[in-house]
Amino acid sequence: MLTRVRFAFLLFSSVCLTSCATYPRYLNFPFDASGRSLNSTRADLTPQITNHYIVFASDRNGSQDVYLYDIKSRSLINLPGLNALNEIASDPSISEDGRYIVFSANLQGKSTIYLYDRDTQQRRNLSSSIQGEVRNPTISANGEVIAFEIGTNGQWDIYLCDRQGNPIAGSSSLRI
Repeated sequence: MLTRVRFAFLLFSSVCLTSCATYPRYLNFPFDASGRSLNSTRADLTPQITNHYIVFASDRNGSQDVYLYDIKSRSLINLPGLNALNEIASDPSISEDGRYIVFSANLQGKSTIYLYDRDTQQRRNLSSSIQGEVRNPTISANGEVIAFEIGTNGQWDIYLCDRQGNPIAGSSSLRI
C-alpha cells in the first residue's frame, strides 16, 4: 500500500512539474497485482509523464527495468531490446512523442547512460567515452538533446550531448 501511495505522489509531483502551469490533473489508473498495469505491489520509481506516456523504473519482474505505459490505451508497451537481465535500470526520461527513452543502467558497479529508440528497437551507449560516474539522464521534448551528470575529479558536472552521444559544442560540461 505504501508503495502505491508513494508512486501516486511521485506521479502527481511529476505531473505538476510538467503541466500544473496550465491545469492540475489527477490520473487514476487501476491496480493490477500481476504487474501488467501501471500500478503494482512492487517499487515503481522515478516516473516521468508526457501527454501520452508514463515511463518509470520498476522491480516488478524480479529485476529493476524500465517500463512504458500508454495513458490512452491504459496498457504497458513492450520494449524489446531495452532492458538487460544483468543490469539495474533507473531514472528513465522520455521524449514528448515517446520515440526516445534515455535511462541509467548499472552493471557490476559501473554506471552507463543509454538512449533507446522505439522505432529501431535499439539502444545506444551515450557514456562509453566518459571516464567517471554518470547519473540522472533527461531528454529534451524533441529528443535531440540529452543531459546527464558526470562525476569526475570529486565534483559533478552536467554533460549535454546529441542522440549519438557527441558533446554539444560550447556546452559539453557545466559545473553544478
